[in-house]
Amino acid sequence: MYQPVFGKEPTEETDVRIGYDDRYLYVGARMYFKDAGMVRSSSFKRDYMGMGSDWLGIILDTYNDKENGLAFFTTPDALRWDASILKDAVVNSPNQMPLNISWNTFWDVITEKNQDGWSAEMRIPLSSLRFQQKDGEVRMGLIVYRWMPAKNESNIFPAIPPNWGQSSTMKPSQAKEIVFKGLKPDKPLYIAPYTLAGFLSTNDLNREGTGYSRTDKPEFEAGGDIKYGLSANMVLDLTINTDFAQVEADDEQLNLTRFTLYHPEKRPFFLERSSIFDFNLGANNTLFYSRRIGLSDDGDPIRIYGGARIIGRVGKWDLAMLDMQTAPLRKNNSAGINEEIQPSENLGVLRFRRQVINENSYIGAGFTSRLGLNGHYNLGFGLDGIFRLFGQDYLDMKFAQTFETGAVNNYFLKPTRIAIDWTRRSTKGVGYTIGYSYSGLNFNPGIGFEMLDNYYSGRFNILYGWIPGENSKLYSHNIEFRTRYSAYLVDGSLMTYSNTVGWEFVTKNQWQGQFSGVYNKENLNDSLILVEDEAYVLPGKYEFANFMGMISTPGSKTFFLTLTTEAGQYFDGWRFSARFQPTWNISKHFELGGTYGFDHVNFAKRNMMMTNHILGVKALYMLNTKLSINAFIQYNTAEHAIVSNLRLRYNPKEGNDFYIVFNEGRNTSLTREVPNLPVYSSRVVMVKYTYTFNL
Repeated sequence: MYQPVFGKEPTEETDVRIGYDDRYLYVGARMYFKDAGMVRSSSFKRDYMGMGSDWLGIILDTYNDKENGLAFFTTPDALRWDASILKDAVVNSPNQMPLNISWNTFWDVITEKNQDGWSAEMRIPLSSLRFQQKDGEVRMGLIVYRWMPAKNESNIFPAIPPNWGQSSTMKPSQAKEIVFKGLKPDKPLYIAPYTLAGFLSTNDLNREGTGYSRTDKPEFEAGGDIKYGLSANMVLDLTINTDFAQVEADDEQLNLTRFTLYHPEKRPFFLERSSIFDFNLGANNTLFYSRRIGLSDDGDPIRIYGGARIIGRVGKWDLAMLDMQTAPLRKNNSAGINEEIQPSENLGVLRFRRQVINENSYIGAGFTSRLGLNGHYNLGFGLDGIFRLFGQDYLDMKFAQTFETGAVNNYFLKPTRIAIDWTRRSTKGVGYTIGYSYSGLNFNPGIGFEMLDNYYSGRFNILYGWIPGENSKLYSHNIEFRTRYSAYLVDGSLMTYSNTVGWEFVTKNQWQGQFSGVYNKENLNDSLILVEDEAYVLPGKYEFANFMGMISTPGSKTFFLTLTTEAGQYFDGWRFSARFQPTWNISKHFELGGTYGFDHVNFAKRNMMMTNHILGVKALYMLNTKLSINAFIQYNTAEHAIVSNLRLRYNPKEGNDFYIVFNEGRNTSLTREVPNLPVYSSRVVMVKYTYTFNL
């Protein structure tokens, strides 16, 4: 048993068997219940993560590298959930998941419910797995996991303790090593063409700037992807006229901090084995951020002519290479003249990584390039290493530099980024992090992401965690103290300083919570714009304290809710922010959910205040695991806009997809600008079909 009491005998029996032949890996399992009426299944949705369903799944560390894994999970209704696991499931920051649920691959599952419980059979093609053969043997790491919502109980093999928090069950470094004999990698050849037809309607400012002109035009696109096994351990992916029309819209957000907002990657082509490309520089900072490809900084889509990616292993080295070519981005300016905003560009990434010293230590190098047809260039390189020193203590070191058109780098540290962390990875007993970061004046990763630039900082976190045992209502909890000091690089003056004291808990019936108090000192050299022409913070020095909290009801229930809040002083005023995220699984066919964000900021001394609402509604109807209709409608008062995304998906088998997609951006305050805005800025209806040939 993993929970509610680690180490006890499971209350129900689970029998899992694994076999293989020259094409497939097979997993057969029986999940027994003394009372079969306790079997739960709450959704048909592909990649549904809810805890209201029974789950059975395996995690495979296919290269046995103790850091990366592939997860395959199912429910009593044969729902497929798959994900790639990164960085040994280490959570670097609260908003960073240690897995990528948007990763999908080819595999099948069938299930059956009976008087003894339920059973499942998975069939995973070897071509969906990358692994290395040595002396006729293939070694992988294996984790098997079962969840029973009716009992709030999970069982695991091997007996991984909950010492690393809620991601403990996903850690490849704790997997049981298994050996396959005579297993040979399959060289895949998949050809996946697509066709897309639709109708696009836009309203653009006319040349005179006196009004908006509507343009209606049909859309027709064709392209596709090819996956080919160059060798047993090397795969080539080619993409032509890449399209992501079916991808769900980003969540609307209001930024009340000095940090740049980060949006996760959702596009399938950039997700497979994305962990190999990762060159993380702390938190969300990274040398390579795939959303720089095919999307402008304002979120405008940019046509991708095509590209190539090679991923694999050569000896002990992991190798990843990516090269993409994009079209120029053109938009109408304020005078109504269509001009080039961004030139056609070539974007490239090269990444090497290998184990050293022990199975949990790595060194690596990364290179990036962004070359515009207008002559502009941005080049970056980096060296990194992560070393397991002893026990759960790790030393993580990153060094990177960038060079670009017009930047004068007259001394070594000017284009440099440094990140160093000494961490004890534990949420049981003592855990800590001691870190230092430096971002040089001319460091600018052209296809990377920086939350903040031109600074240096030091940080120290320490926590103490408990796993109380059988007689406590708490499953685990910890207290934590965090302090951070950041300074401007130009003159060494204070940028920001914060102290945080918090408590985090998980109960045995799946309630979760976090509460913390924060003391801040801020020094703004420039105005902090909250909402354009409505609210801002003036340059100056500030001291203030606030409270942050999160509470989440049990996800195993039909209805569950997450509430986050931040309240208290805010620079020279005060703020209250709250975010509600309810989900109601009305049945396995219908799910209703949403988000409501409320932000109120008041600067009484300056007679200025701001109130913002972000409302998002999600509705999902699933006839079965193959046919679904999804609606996601968001309203943001700061943008005075309603963003709608509706999708119908028919997915009879992996690689065979039919989509109908409707997107619209609607203005809600037409008179806020002169000339008055149109009712909608853009509206598009598209039909897309993809079929994958397995040759």
